[in-house]
Amino acid sequence: MPFPGFLTDFAKPCQIVTTTAGAAAATDITSSAVDMADYDGCLFLVAFGAIVTNAVTTIKLQQSDDSGGSPDDFSDIVGTSQTVADDKDNTSFVIDFRRPQKRYLKLIVTRATQNATVGVVYAIPYNKGSRSDLSATGTAISGAERFFNVAEGTA
Repeated sequence: MPFPGFLTDFAKPCQIVTTTAGAAAATDITSSAVDMADYDGCLFLVAFGAIVTNAVTTIKLQQSDDSGGSPDDFSDIVGTSQTVADDKDNTSFVIDFRRPQKRYLKLIVTRATQNATVGVVYAIPYNKGSRSDLSATGTAISGAERFFNVAEGTA
């Protein structure tokens, strides 16, 4: 059965963290909170650049009942931690999480010992209760368009 529409009918891409020019460091990165109201799941994608030998790098998800973290601070979600080996230069890691128990999610990149370059962290909430309006949201997506069965020619 063919896909009945556009991915953006069910998902709303939003870039939630942009590090400056592929920032290399040994400090942690915490994403903005992703509001999961009316969404069934969220795919987080973390793109890494150069990772120095002996870097200790992990990614994980946290959740909270409110975006400010207080009175319910963000807490780790069991099983979501992934270790990023120091030989995984120029690769991406994904956490696809469905049905969180709390409304807000954050992705944490922990970097220690040596530099690990993080290019970007994307969050793509999906399976919205109603169709997406495809408005550009988040901190760095400036536009979005849809195309269906378009002829070749000048873009």
